[in-house]
Amino acid sequence: MSEDLRQIKVIKVVQELVADDDAATSITPALLAEKVDAVLRMNPRWRDGLNVQAVLDELIRRFSVRLERDTSLHDDDDHENWLDGARQQGWKYWQRYREWLERSLPWDVVDGLDRSTNDILKRLEDPNRAGSWSRRGLVVGHVQSGKTGNFTGLINKAADANYKIIIVLSGLHNNLRSQTQLRLEEGFLGYQTDTRQDLPKPIGVGLIDSDSSIAPNCATTRADSGDFSKVVARRLAIAPEARPWLFVVKKNKTVLSDLLRWIQTRVADLPVDLGDGEAGDPRDLPLVRKRVTQLPLLIIDDEADNGSVDTKEQLFVDGKPDEEHSPTTINKLIRRILNSFTRSAYVGYTATPFANIFIHERGSTRQEGADLFPSAFIHSLSAPSNYVGPSRIFSGKGAVEGRTGLPVVRTVDDYCSDDGRGGWMPPRHDASHVPFIEEDGNLPKSLVEAIDSFLIACAIRNIRGQRAKHASMLVHVTRYTMVQNHLYTDIETHVRRTRQRLARGLADEATTRRLRALWDADFVANERAFQGVIDGEECVLPSWESVLAELVVSIADIDVKMINGKAKDALDYVEGGAKGLRVIAVGGDKLARGLTLEGLTTSYFLRASKMYDTLMQMGRWFGYRPNYLDLTRIYTTHELVEWFGHIADAASELREEFDEMALTGAKPRQFGLKVQSHDVLLVTSQVKMHSARSLQVSFSGRVVQTVSLASYATQRNWDAVARLVQAARTSPMDATAGNRIRPDPKSSVTIWEGIGYAAITDFLVSFVTHPAAYRVNGPLLAEFVQLMASHGELTKWTVVIAGKGSGSTREVAPGVIVSPVTRNGEVAGDRFSIGTLLDPKDELYGMSEAQWGAAVVETSRRAKEKARKNGDAAPTTIVDAPSGPAARYVRGMGSPGVRPEPERGVIVIYAIEPVSPADELIPGFVLSFPDSGQGARVEYKMNNVMWETDYATA
Repeated sequence: MSEDLRQIKVIKVVQELVADDDAATSITPALLAEKVDAVLRMNPRWRDGLNVQAVLDELIRRFSVRLERDTSLHDDDDHENWLDGARQQGWKYWQRYREWLERSLPWDVVDGLDRSTNDILKRLEDPNRAGSWSRRGLVVGHVQSGKTGNFTGLINKAADANYKIIIVLSGLHNNLRSQTQLRLEEGFLGYQTDTRQDLPKPIGVGLIDSDSSIAPNCATTRADSGDFSKVVARRLAIAPEARPWLFVVKKNKTVLSDLLRWIQTRVADLPVDLGDGEAGDPRDLPLVRKRVTQLPLLIIDDEADNGSVDTKEQLFVDGKPDEEHSPTTINKLIRRILNSFTRSAYVGYTATPFANIFIHERGSTRQEGADLFPSAFIHSLSAPSNYVGPSRIFSGKGAVEGRTGLPVVRTVDDYCSDDGRGGWMPPRHDASHVPFIEEDGNLPKSLVEAIDSFLIACAIRNIRGQRAKHASMLVHVTRYTMVQNHLYTDIETHVRRTRQRLARGLADEATTRRLRALWDADFVANERAFQGVIDGEECVLPSWESVLAELVVSIADIDVKMINGKAKDALDYVEGGAKGLRVIAVGGDKLARGLTLEGLTTSYFLRASKMYDTLMQMGRWFGYRPNYLDLTRIYTTHELVEWFGHIADAASELREEFDEMALTGAKPRQFGLKVQSHDVLLVTSQVKMHSARSLQVSFSGRVVQTVSLASYATQRNWDAVARLVQAARTSPMDATAGNRIRPDPKSSVTIWEGIGYAAITDFLVSFVTHPAAYRVNGPLLAEFVQLMASHGELTKWTVVIAGKGSGSTREVAPGVIVSPVTRNGEVAGDRFSIGTLLDPKDELYGMSEAQWGAAVVETSRRAKEKARKNGDAAPTTIVDAPSGPAARYVRGMGSPGVRPEPERGVIVIYAIEPVSPADELIPGFVLSFPDSGQGARVEYKMNNVMWETDYATA
């Protein structure tokens, strides 16, 4: 038995002992060490050659992981509850998959996956239910967070439940399709789909339960040519009593057409008359002439926002869809496959759901049936505490090096000339560009440093016992294959020369000096920053001498590869086996939504897109980095750091809104409307939103704050503050002002109540917001306030000039004296960027005592409901102040015995004293909008030139 297998067995048994130990009130390193010792006493043979400390370290890491409950919005109209404990008795596919997962995942995470897949499966229909039915759902995960593991679990349970045909739509390229096939072989099939072997080789779950009588059938293979095709269709026939059939296919016109044609000619049994197709329908696309009545269908659509969405706008007349509408080809074929079955379920998986949410919920045509809007449910996956996502790396809008959540980002600026038109890799170049630098190696210093960082990280990972684990570096700077070829040659030459110089044993001074300088300036300097940051990990570095000695050995294992979309790219990781691959991968679009680079440690990333979903998917560095997170590095541009900070905020806000809506029992359609009115303007391709160049925006129930400030307009903005103060002073006294709450009487704050909306809109139009602050557009905010005022809302405002409770004071407007607030930030050119401006208590000014009490009750209710959904005990702490969302809800919607006041908004002005040197205070503002039932929105427009120049993908 190998050491790895012994380690797996010991860890598995220890997890079982801990789970069964009712006397263990807390799990400590001492308790885990005690259990490890007990297991080794039970089976002394496992001790031979076993690294006991490595086992203990892995157990500590696993038991440090926490997982909250998922949340979901669902619509159960015409849905029958069916999934209970009795129905799950005797399930074999899920049981063996669970045992397979327990070899490498914490039990809490496996339990979470069990709950999550049950929650999704029960929203689908019972495959044994008679009659005709169709369910559409969407699962929203995090980039690189384990969505494949989730839908593999769902597939196992669906097969146990009696879904007979399971189709997985896996990306647009061969490498992603093949990688998905490989993972499903391991997690569902239990055998290799290799046509060269007479007897399938058992792998994965097949090693846990090798009973061939339950082995699922599979129509596709892991080979580059293993997709579904006419050749496969000619020899494939299935029967109703057969074991489940798996199809892993690309989103490709030819593949999906062949699959649909096979379903229509070899599987369907009930003739139907749906006409002769839609106007403009390509003649070579098969039509739905018959339906399958005996085999329930499940379609899993991986990356459901990519390729599956109908980007043509369907017209509606008197609320009814145009039945002559012809959808885009891939969307059309997916829907026709679904429409070929009387019993079908569709589940899309994505980390960026906006394109799916923008699908019209009533879209439908004769041949295709209903569009892919997730009308049955939207399920939001929680991420384990060890997941490294945008909010952990890019801590907020305007985040820059030194201020990120984790100190792994390194900004680069030597890839192009100052004007952006020349240099090694200018942002806008064509396929004929030849990257060139008049230096040895023809690579910019930043890329040389990134490669050196990867070399050092590989050596440290070997020393930490991860020699058998994969390690990868991503180089993504261009989408042109010819330019990638040049880059591949230059990087391969650089690595080969470095390898030769280290291997000579002559202590090449220039090379070792360069590597030692990076070690001291980066790794050693970073070591302390990681202490205590990562649960269950110490992040201690070895000595430089041991790293250098290991470098000489480990660099020999590093390969430079071009990622070109072939299945071999995915297969390489499997064939790497116990050795573990060390790869520098040079690629472009094939990596954006393609191959997962196992063990991604270093990223060099220059590609730019300002669309939320595209940029998120390009961030392949998100995910899990067990025992090497402190070694990861992301080399990218200052602009991309800023944009990832922006989307980190947006992602967090959107999930918070989703959770809030889930607590109120909202349905998927309501979330779709909420997303469309979200104040993040650039969420996805305009084509996918069926709105060429405009967005509808609402701010009701939201907080808007300036975090990207125009330093060039400081005096003009203080003048705008002075005019607002003057208008507030001359406004009639609000009769209720004395009854309003002051959350912090000790703060230096000046308040006016009941100020008319005209003073607010004048301020917003006059105050210069920075062009980069897309979420805080002064004129757009003013237009929204005016629109709401026309409905009788936002007509009376609480104006607050807020400050700290202590410290020196300054006069910020005539007669207005406050103690300035300090905010960490970065001055970059004409902009001062901070992470957040609002002090949460400050938006509570202006509440009545009755509103305050009702909002406290609402805050407590939401906390208890969230704890209930997470399976936690109800909070025991007494809530003594409202949360912002609860306060905005009570203000706008009221509460039993409390009258709503949607006419009251809050504006808070801050005088910001930057921590970094500045000559003057900088004004910023926060707007707190009460919830509203009006649904009023304003339109944000941009012309085609602006779209092509600023927002189209480079």
